[in-house]
This record gives sequence, structure tokens and C-alpha cells, in this order.
Amino acid sequence: MTDAAVALSEDFTPPFDRHALMSYLAGQGIDCVTHEHPAVFRVEEGLDLKAGMPGTHTKNLFLKDKKGRLWLISAAQDTVIDLKRAHKVIGSDRLSFGNETLLWRHLGVRPGSVTALGLVNDPQQDVTFILDARLWDADIVNFHPLENTATTGLDQTAFRSFLKALGRAPFVVDFDRMERIV
Repeated sequence: MTDAAVALSEDFTPPFDRHALMSYLAGQGIDCVTHEHPAVFRVEEGLDLKAGMPGTHTKNLFLKDKKGRLWLISAAQDTVIDLKRAHKVIGSDRLSFGNETLLWRHLGVRPGSVTALGLVNDPQQDVTFILDARLWDADIVNFHPLENTATTGLDQTAFRSFLKALGRAPFVVDFDRMERIV
């Protein structure tokens, strides 16, 4: 990260950190189960840790398109996401990964901790949320609670309650068929 990006990110504190997120979920009556574990930065690193946790585990991509619009794709950890084709399905221009400063400013997380739960830090809804159809249908979904040293599981009712509390309606995409469902 450049010196300018470091300076820009250090003068900002997101509204929610992990503790505030957990308080928010409890205050909304949203039940979840959080498992502590060593820091995990990539899906492959956490496979052994996740094996004992029920539910569908996720990968989350923070993206920016050519017009500067921001996107968060949350998918099952083994879903293949073809970024060269996905932009056509979600209605964006060509996609690339968003930088660390944008990630911190809009979702309040650092690389390795990208999560749908970070949407709590985007009240202006600057980030468009794309959800893998497999997660939309899963009984339990697992995300980092704004940091990669834990995994929080929410059943589908709790996850949808979280999205509703934020006023978020995801675009649901079947990445196998490359088509929008919802």
C-alpha cells in the first residue's frame, strides 16, 4: 500500500468493529455462533478449521468496475467465479479487485477479512451486494465477523434478518449457469 493510502486509511475508523457487530446482531435479535481460530487469509488455509463447523463456508471478493462502482460478491468457498464473464450478469463494467483503502472505507475490513457482514459499515449502500445462489439456499452460512480470526455462522433466517435490518436486497446469481436469480 502506498504512503498516501496508509495515511488515508489511518484517519478513518469504521462505525462497526467485531465487538460492535456482535452487539448489533444481538440487539436485532439475530442469533449466530462464532468460532475462534487462527487468522485465515485464503480459503485454502482454513479448510481444516472449517471442517468441524456446520454450514456453507464462503469466499468474498471486493471488486471495483471501470466506472468506479464497488461490488461485493459472497459465494460458497468452492464456487468458481469467472470475473471475465460475471460483469455481464451483474450489470457492471469490467471488474478488478478493489484496493485496501476502498475496502477499509466501505466495509471496515482489511484484506483477508472480506465478509458480507462488512455491509454493516456501508449504510450509504455504495457497495452492490452479489450473493451466490448456493448461499441464498444454504441452511447455514459462515462469514468472518469483520476479522479473520473467527468465523460466524448464521442460519438462513438470521442471515436474511441481517440483510433486512440493513435494508439490503442482494442480487442473487447462479454462477454455474451465469444468470441472475433474484
